[in-house]
Amino acid sequence: MKILVVDDDIELLGLVAFALRQAGYLVIEASDGPSGLRAFAEERPDLAILDVNLPKMSGFDLLREARDKGLRAPVMMLTVRSGEEDQVQALDLGADDYLTKPFSPRTLLARVRALLRRSGLERPASMTTGELTIDPEEQTVRVRDGPAVRLTRLEFRLLHLLVANAGHVLPPERLTAHVWGYRGTTPDDRQQLKQLVRRLRVKIEEDPGNPRHIVTEPGVGYRLVP
Repeated sequence: MKILVVDDDIELLGLVAFALRQAGYLVIEASDGPSGLRAFAEERPDLAILDVNLPKMSGFDLLREARDKGLRAPVMMLTVRSGEEDQVQALDLGADDYLTKPFSPRTLLARVRALLRRSGLERPASMTTGELTIDPEEQTVRVRDGPAVRLTRLEFRLLHLLVANAGHVLPPERLTAHVWGYRGTTPDDRQQLKQLVRRLRVKIEEDPGNPRHIVTEPGVGYRLVP
C-alpha cells in the first residue's frame, strides 16, 4: 500500500512518514507543491496526504490539478487552520478527509485506515516483479513457485521499497529513510544497511554471494532486477 505525503515542514513530514512506515505502508515524500504533484502522477499512490500551506503551489492547487489529471486516489488534507471555509473548499475540490494540526500519530493512522477502508483498499495487495512475490499482510516473499519465506519487519520494508521501484537504483539515504525512518549518511548507517541487504539476500538468492535479484551499484546504491 503506497501513500504520498506532501508537507514543507520537514520535521513533521519525517514524523508522519515514520508513523506510516511503522504501520507497514510504503511512503513517498515530497516537500513542495510541484514535486508533490509530480510524485502523485508518477507514483500513483493509493492515498495522498497533502498539507494546505505548501511552497510554490498550495495543497488546494495541487489537489485541483491532480483531480483535473484524473488522479482519483483518496486525499487527506492537513492544515493548521480549522475554519469551516477551508474544510468546505477542500471537500469541494475533491478531498476525502481533513485533519487539523496538531494531531497524534494514532489519530492519523485511524483516519488513514478509514479512508482506505471506504475505498476498498484496506487489505494490502501482494506485489510481483520478476520471480519475486511479496505479501504485505503475511510479511512473506516467494521466489518463483517456492515456499513463502517469512521476513523480519526491517527486511520486509527494504524489499517492499525495492520491489516498488524495480529496475531503479535507490541510494542508501532513501533506503535508510524508509527502513529506519531517518536519512542515514554516516559510515555506521551504510554498514547497517549493508548487513540488512546481506540478510535479505540469504533468504531470496540461490547464491547470496552472486546475487541475481538485489544487485549493488557501486558508489550509487542498490537495485532490484525486475
